[in-house]
Amino acid sequence: MIPAPVIYCVTAIDASPVTQCAVEFFYALGFDFSTWKDEETKQVKYTVYCQDLAHSEEVRKQLIDLQPEWHEYGVDLVEIELGQIKKEDWSESWKIHFKVMQISPRIVVRPSWEQYTPSAGQHVMVLDPGMSFGTGQHATTKSCIAAIDEFTENAEAPLSFLDAGCGSGILSIAAHMLGCRPVRAFDIDADVIPIARENAQKNGIPDSELDLAVSSLLDYPAGRQYDIVAANILSSALIEGKKHLVSLVKPQSILILAGILATEYPNVRREFEELGCKELSNSTEREWTGGVFRVP
Repeated sequence: MIPAPVIYCVTAIDASPVTQCAVEFFYALGFDFSTWKDEETKQVKYTVYCQDLAHSEEVRKQLIDLQPEWHEYGVDLVEIELGQIKKEDWSESWKIHFKVMQISPRIVVRPSWEQYTPSAGQHVMVLDPGMSFGTGQHATTKSCIAAIDEFTENAEAPLSFLDAGCGSGILSIAAHMLGCRPVRAFDIDADVIPIARENAQKNGIPDSELDLAVSSLLDYPAGRQYDIVAANILSSALIEGKKHLVSLVKPQSILILAGILATEYPNVRREFEELGCKELSNSTEREWTGGVFRVP
């Protein structure tokens, strides 16, 4: 009998005082990963998906080596173990956990195996979970899309949009569905760009209507400004690149900041207010806070 194909992985339990803070560290390392929380025990488990056995061993060693450094930031991972998942089990398991989600008044996300009839004015985004995340479940993603929805609803003309740290492309796809033109996006991780492109194509967005680039925030070309800029990236990167980020927003237009731990948000807000940005609103869900600002 031919053995069933498997996906190699590394699992870890989050023993941090505040769980899920490790998410941003996993994103920063460019891992393809998922999280799962046992609602009874409240235990949070991370699974990093790997290319092969050698890659999984490398990832496990990397996580073990990083433990002392992460501990200084209040992140404690334990039980870091190698694992395997049968491919058919992995693919089918998503169907248990991912259902149709209304992300904002006008944006609904559905996996391809679910059916949904939209109400008047709603846009349905087809987005399947996979090894590169960004399906709308994360609090920071939802807050960004809600803000984009709000500021495009009564726009008299199409608003230009820039997605800084695009990941799966969900914010760019939502912005396009809500009428933004042009839509441009970038991410420091070259591996996510093809995924964002594929997701856009699945939702009927021509390549010519979504410009995707590989870039860090500081290296992204200046000279063009946008009506809405959404930056869903680490707070340290937001602060480091704050002047460049603000320069990409048209005067008196909208900057959406997300991917920020609630404990770090006051400092991020202060840094941008020092540049003359005015906070219009903020929202907190679990450990995460996002803010909407008007630039000077």
